[in-house]
Amino acid sequence: MHAIIETGGKQYRVAPGDVIRVEKLAGEVGAEIELPAKAAFQDTGELLSGGTVKATILGNGRGDKVTVFKFKRKKQYKRTIGHRQSFTEVKVGEILA
Repeated sequence: MHAIIETGGKQYRVAPGDVIRVEKLAGEVGAEIELPAKAAFQDTGELLSGGTVKATILGNGRGDKVTVFKFKRKKQYKRTIGHRQSFTEVKVGEILA
């Protein structure tokens, strides 16, 4: 069985036991959260609409640095900035359809 969940403006295909990195979620490490499922599928391919996915927060962190360089020729304009996106690592438990 697997499901499609949406969190942080992105959609993920998950199955029980999967560990995924999603946009930062509020909650303590070890806390159990429920994510709404857009769709759930049986192993036979049968579609089950809606449902919820129970998951456990494994940890929080920040991704690798991405360097952004802005440049306009002939204008002496140069800017360099960096960005590190925060994430929450989640382990998918059971899918309730």
